[in-house]
Amino acid sequence: MKKLALSWSGGKDACLALDVLTTQGIEVACLVTTVPKELGRTFGHGEKMELIKLQGEALGIPVHFIQCTFEDYTDRFVGDLMKLKKELRLTGVAFGDLYFEPHREWGEKVAAQVGVEAVYPLWMEEKDRLKALETFIQTGYQSTVIRVREEMLDSSWLGRNVDFSFYHDIQSKNVCPMGEAGEYHTFTYDGPLFKRRLVLEHPDVIELETTKKLEFRNYYLESKSKEE
Repeated sequence: MKKLALSWSGGKDACLALDVLTTQGIEVACLVTTVPKELGRTFGHGEKMELIKLQGEALGIPVHFIQCTFEDYTDRFVGDLMKLKKELRLTGVAFGDLYFEPHREWGEKVAAQVGVEAVYPLWMEEKDRLKALETFIQTGYQSTVIRVREEMLDSSWLGRNVDFSFYHDIQSKNVCPMGEAGEYHTFTYDGPLFKRRLVLEHPDVIELETTKKLEFRNYYLESKSKEE
């Protein structure tokens, strides 16, 4: 039986990958998230480690943080994955990439070095990216935009839920509707696999490099009623 680690950003693509794997009956033993040593925030999304930890709690899946720098990113990823392979008896590592070939090539090389299978449950042709956004919305997961590249999308997109209104509006922009090139990033706070939901309160807008980021001052887990 397959037993995987899942590369976890906290956003919609990683969550959709988890949903697909779970539906296929594949066990996701842990979530792995890379964190720059000097920042204490996740690579790419720039999210606080505390929020990623809460996602893991809400999903009932342990999170493993890979402390690394840009220079030793691959070496650290390989080293930590080797340890997790031995500890958890992993057979593979899954990634939520959609169609960007260089990312897949990197993941396959990493998996080969560790001696496990590289799994890409969302892999598609670029022409199917809008359909993928529709699929995510239909799954019932709740995700909000937490970071935008200013040259692509302005700060008015921050805090928007990824719903059918978002689906309609993003098509008017010259960006990948799924944000595959980093045009925007999201954070998923509820959905079918969440045993509890995350409540995000009191957002501030901060600047991170050439992006705008939504920073929540208060966040906690909340029980979901049986009726839901």
